[in-house]
Amino acid sequence: TVGPPENIEVTPGEGSLIIRFSSPFDIPHTSTAYFWYYVYYWEEAGVQKVKGPFRSNSISLGNLKPFRVYCLQVQAQLLWNKSNVNGHLSNTSCYRIMADASTKLQQVILISVGAFSLMLVLAGACFFLVLKYRGLIKYWFHTPPSIPLQIEEYLKDPAQPILDALDKDSSPKDDVWDSVSIILFPEKEQEDVLQTH
Repeated sequence: TVGPPENIEVTPGEGSLIIRFSSPFDIPHTSTAYFWYYVYYWEEAGVQKVKGPFRSNSISLGNLKPFRVYCLQVQAQLLWNKSNVNGHLSNTSCYRIMADASTKLQQVILISVGAFSLMLVLAGACFFLVLKYRGLIKYWFHTPPSIPLQIEEYLKDPAQPILDALDKDSSPKDDVWDSVSIILFPEKEQEDVLQTH
C-alpha cells in the first residue's frame, strides 16, 4: 500500500491555495517507479473536484472564490512497471481564501457607491420632508417676537422718562427740507431754469 503524501503545508493566497508536500516514501533515482499526485478539493458543503496528475511536490489551485472556505485532500499514485498503485488520501484540511486585488477594489467601489447612494436617499428624504412640513418646521424654529430694549426698560420702570428723552433727541429741524426741481430745455434755447421751493 502507498500512504498519503507527508508534511503537507497549505498557504492560502489571493484567490488560490498553494500546496507543498513530500512523497510518501523515497524512490531511488535508478528506479523506473515515480509518483503522480492528485488534489481533491471542494468548497465547504460543495461538490468535490479533482486536479491532477502532477509530478511536482508543489501545486497551486487557482480561480477560487474569495472569502470562501475550501477543503482538500492530497493523494499519491505510484506508477511502476506499467502498473498503478493508488495511495491513501491525506487527512482533510480546510482553509479560507483571501481576496485578490480586483476583489478588494470591487469591495471598495461597492461600499463607496452604496454609501453615496444612501446619502442621496437620505438627502432626498429630508428635502421632501422639509417641503411637506414646511409650515410646521417654520413654527418650530421661528424665534418668538421680542420687545425692543428701550421699551423693555421703560416697562420695567415706567417712571423713567425714557420716551421723553427719545422725543427730545429727534429735533424738528431734522424734518425740514427744501424741494428742488431742475428743468432742462432743448439746447437751442440754451437756458436752464432752477426752481427752488
